Amino acid sequence: MTYRMYRTHRVAFLVFDGVTLLDVSGPLEVLHQAGRPAHPYTPVLVSPAGGDVTTSSGLVLAATTAAADAGPVDTLVVAGADRLAEESLAKEPMGGDLLAAAAVLAERAPRVASVCAGAFVLAELGLLDGRRATTHWRHAKTLARRYPRIQVEPDALHIRDGRYLTSAGISAGIDLALALVEDDHGAEAARDAARELVVFMQRPGGQSQFSTALVTPPARNGLMRELTASVLADPAADHSLPAMAASAAVSTRHLTRLFQTELDTTPARWVERVRLDRAQQLLLDGHSVTSAAQHSGLGSDETLRRAFARHLGTTPTEYRRRFTTTRAGHHSTGHHS
Repeated sequence: MTYRMYRTHRVAFLVFDGVTLLDVSGPLEVLHQAGRPAHPYTPVLVSPAGGDVTTSSGLVLAATTAAADAGPVDTLVVAGADRLAEESLAKEPMGGDLLAAAAVLAERAPRVASVCAGAFVLAELGLLDGRRATTHWRHAKTLARRYPRIQVEPDALHIRDGRYLTSAGISAGIDLALALVEDDHGAEAARDAARELVVFMQRPGGQSQFSTALVTPPARNGLMRELTASVLADPAADHSLPAMAASAAVSTRHLTRLFQTELDTTPARWVERVRLDRAQQLLLDGHSVTSAAQHSGLGSDETLRRAFARHLGTTPTEYRRRFTTTRAGHHSTGHHS
């Protein structure tokens, strides 16, 4: 759904004591930059009771508006805080005043978004039931366990389902805000805001919160540390099971056991994820599907398509299209899937 604005677009940021400052300031700055001068946004800091709000870093957001006095809003953004997930984990009731404020604002707003653990507020209100959603990777399991009716996608940066948008932790709120700007004013406005802020152009919502290299724990076994480092350094090299076993001077059976023990997966599956990470980055850097397949080590377009479908639930072309709507100056050539 596209929201084309011909007037000031009012965006309410729901804040509260302990809120993460960047969950608020990051998206706010995106809207500020995007709104100058042709596409004005009017941000409103709203809290349950109004007045000053102290953030988790100790800085104070002064003179917020009480939810009851906020008036009509076009978009609601619920900021996050670790305590929201912690309260949910402890099965403690979330603050009734915060939930009441969110309910009032969400009822008024055609579009509702959350940053990081702000998803727990929407979840507690039942607004995400039967929907896809995400949050910070550290809180994703808690969200899924506490609210089983939500289809939690722990690896996504941001997700849209109907009028609801949820995003991962902290800096992903900037990606979310750029997506909102693109909805409202088109890709060029989002590109302009990203360039002005000197940030990576909007990352697609389906992109992983981090790469296999970051989520792979350091291997205890020295042989495995060397082997995984060599794969990460050059995913396109020959990393078949026989080749890796020969390089490590062990049997294929022993190497398979090491992967299961150290990484809880098979050598082939782990190598495929490393190569998929590289292919994603190549696509975002402007490579064609064929080039990304070749340079990542996945080899063929068809192998790349199967890997994208299996792990990301999308196609390479769709993945790149979602990104390049807000990425300037990249034109790829060659075969496209």
